[in-house]
Amino acid sequence: MAAQIEYMEVKGIKVPLIFEQDTRLPLVNTQIVFTNSGSITDTKIPGLAKFSAKLFNEGTKRLGSNGFAQKLESRAIHISASTGTETFVLETSSLQDEFNNSATFLHDLLKDPNYTEEALSKVKTMTIGSLSRKENDYDYVASNELKKLLFPNTPLAQPASGTVASVQSIELDDVKDFVKQHLVVSRAIIVVGGDVSIEEVKKSMVKILNTLPKGKSEPLPHFTASDKAKESILHRDTQQAYIYFGSPYNMAVNDEEYYKARVATFILGTGGFGSRLMEEIRVKRGLAYSAYARVHVNKSSSYLNGYLQTKLDSMDEAKKTVVNVISKFVHKGVTEEELEQTKKFLLGSEPLRVETMSQRLQRTFMDYYKGFPLNHSETELKKIKKLKLKDLNAFIKKHTEILEQSFAIVTK
Repeated sequence: MAAQIEYMEVKGIKVPLIFEQDTRLPLVNTQIVFTNSGSITDTKIPGLAKFSAKLFNEGTKRLGSNGFAQKLESRAIHISASTGTETFVLETSSLQDEFNNSATFLHDLLKDPNYTEEALSKVKTMTIGSLSRKENDYDYVASNELKKLLFPNTPLAQPASGTVASVQSIELDDVKDFVKQHLVVSRAIIVVGGDVSIEEVKKSMVKILNTLPKGKSEPLPHFTASDKAKESILHRDTQQAYIYFGSPYNMAVNDEEYYKARVATFILGTGGFGSRLMEEIRVKRGLAYSAYARVHVNKSSSYLNGYLQTKLDSMDEAKKTVVNVISKFVHKGVTEEELEQTKKFLLGSEPLRVETMSQRLQRTFMDYYKGFPLNHSETELKKIKKLKLKDLNAFIKKHTEILEQSFAIVTK
C-alpha cells in the first residue's frame, strides 16, 4: 500500500499523519517529528537540542534510566530521541503485538522525562568525553571549521553537539525550557509504517499528543552561505592534510530543477569512481584515496561541500586541482557519456533506495516536508530519464556561485 497523508485534530491544530501500511512483517515504526526544533535553534547554548534528546534517552523519572530500559527490553520495544539540523525526532519501533505498549511507554516518557541531576550529570560526562575525543578527529575539526567560514555568526557555524564549555553550562532548566518550547503539538508531524491500521495509529497518537502543550510553530530561519572565498588553515600534529571545501548553492528547497542538481553533483563529486573529482584527484594524480562533493538543499540553508585527505607535501596541488576541476565543470559542462552513465546509475539503483519501509517513509516525509506532492520522487526520476545534455549544461553554467570556494584545512 502506498503512503498516504491524513490529518488529526489535536488542541485545534491539524497534525499531519504520514502513513504506510505494510503487513509483510509484524513490525511497526513510529516517528514524531518536531519541525524547527533541531540544532538550528541553539541560538544561546550550542548543543542544547542534541543534549535534550540525549536526556530523553535516559528514560522516565519514575523508573530511571535502567528501569525504563529493562521494561522496553523485556518487550523488544525500542524508543529513541535524536536531532538533525532542523528537526527533533522521537522514534519507537516494536512488534505489532506490542504497538499499544510502545505508545504507552512513549506517552510516559513525554509526561515524565528523567529530569534529575543524576541523569543530567551522566549525559554531560558522556557528551564531554565524546567531544574531547573528537578534538583529535581532524575530519570533524575541518568540517566544523568549514561551517564557520560558510555560515559565520549563525547557529550553523556551531558544532551540533556543542563545545565542552557550552555542554558544561547546561542546567536542567535549560532542557525543560527547550522541551516546553519545541516539543509541542503545533510543530508535530507523525510518520508511521507497518502492520497496523490507521485507526489504531490515530487513537494512540491523539492520546500522546494530548500530553504536549499546543505551543506555536515558527518559520524556520534561512541562512545563506558566504559567497566570499575564504581560507582557514589549522595546524595540528597530523601525518595527512585534511581539506574541506564549500560554497553557496543558490537553490530553494522546493525548486523544480533540483533533479538537475542531483545529476550534476553526481557527475562532479558524488558518484564515486566515475566522478570528475575522483578521476582527477585519485586516478590521474594519485593525490588522495577518495574525494567527494555534495549539494545540500535544505529549508534552512543551501550549499555545496566536499572533502579529501592528502599527503602533507601535496596539499597545495590537491587544493589547486579542486579549484580547477570545479571551474572546468562550470564553464565547459559535462559530456553525453557522463550524463548517460549517471542516468543508468540513478535509475538502476532506485529500487535499493526504497527497499525498506523506513526508507520509503523517510522519502515520503521529505517530499511532504519540502512542500512537494507525495509522488514527487517518481516524477523526479521521470525528469532525469528525459534530461537532455544541453539543458543540463545550461543549468550547470548558471551556477557560477560554486566557484567561490572556501577552504578549511587541517595540516601539520
